[in-house]
Amino acid sequence: QVQLVESGGGLVQAGGSSRLSCTASGSIRRVNAMGWYRQAPGKQRELVAAITSGLATNYADSVKGRFTISRDNAKSTVFLQMNSLKPEDTAVYYCNAQIVPTTSLLWPRDYWGQGTQVTVSS
Repeated sequence: QVQLVESGGGLVQAGGSSRLSCTASGSIRRVNAMGWYRQAPGKQRELVAAITSGLATNYADSVKGRFTISRDNAKSTVFLQMNSLKPEDTAVYYCNAQIVPTTSLLWPRDYWGQGTQVTVSS
């Protein structure tokens, strides 16, 4: 069994910073890409940032220059450093990882964290 456990988030003032962490654990053969998505009330879930095992990154246009994604491959952990936060960044943030479990030889599966609320007050 594979789990993603998130930490961080909470209430932040506009212009402030916050850091999210997510660690994968369980019966893992390999962790491929990891990323963060968010979902605001009444909106679809959207990609915020992603990072490959080779540390290539991808960002949504709305967060470029403000958010930084990073990872510690040895600890199967991904981070999202969020700076210059805006009220429109308010959402539930979900960790996502493409993981090859020990029950599979090659094929990765999508796993999700439980979500963590980030609220940015104006």
